[in-house]
Amino acid sequence: MRDVGSADVNEYLRQITGRDFTAKDFRTWAGTVLAAAALAELESFDSHAGAKKNIVRAVEVVAGQLGNTRAVCRKCYIHPEILEAYLDGSLVENLSRRAASMARGIGRLRGEEAAVLALLQRRLAQAKRAKAKQPRSVDEALRRSLKAIARRKAS
Repeated sequence: MRDVGSADVNEYLRQITGRDFTAKDFRTWAGTVLAAAALAELESFDSHAGAKKNIVRAVEVVAGQLGNTRAVCRKCYIHPEILEAYLDGSLVENLSRRAASMARGIGRLRGEEAAVLALLQRRLAQAKRAKAKQPRSVDEALRRSLKAIARRKAS
């Protein structure tokens, strides 16, 4: 008999996936999906303070399921975009609309996993587009500003 440690588990995961996955990656995915599901089950909020309270409640649920403190859970095991999507109101809408249809299209993922994956992919694409639109230098920013001023004066 031999003790199995985290290094053994991580090596096994690398062997079977052919990628550099670790147990923490799977734990983070689970925490992210659990957080999205917990937030989707909570009542809607009508203020930023209400949303923050709901996030704390959802993090408590996930922390209990993962066996971690709330702080560790939120910092290490819940993707921050899930919390941002909840705060801006897009999480519940996206999860409910996409869960069933996405599950059919993404292999072996459960409906809520597929919806979370689609949400994260969409938000990443939006962030990349926003970054691409930002000026790359101060000179470029200045030129854009001057063009915008000239357009406003011309109209």
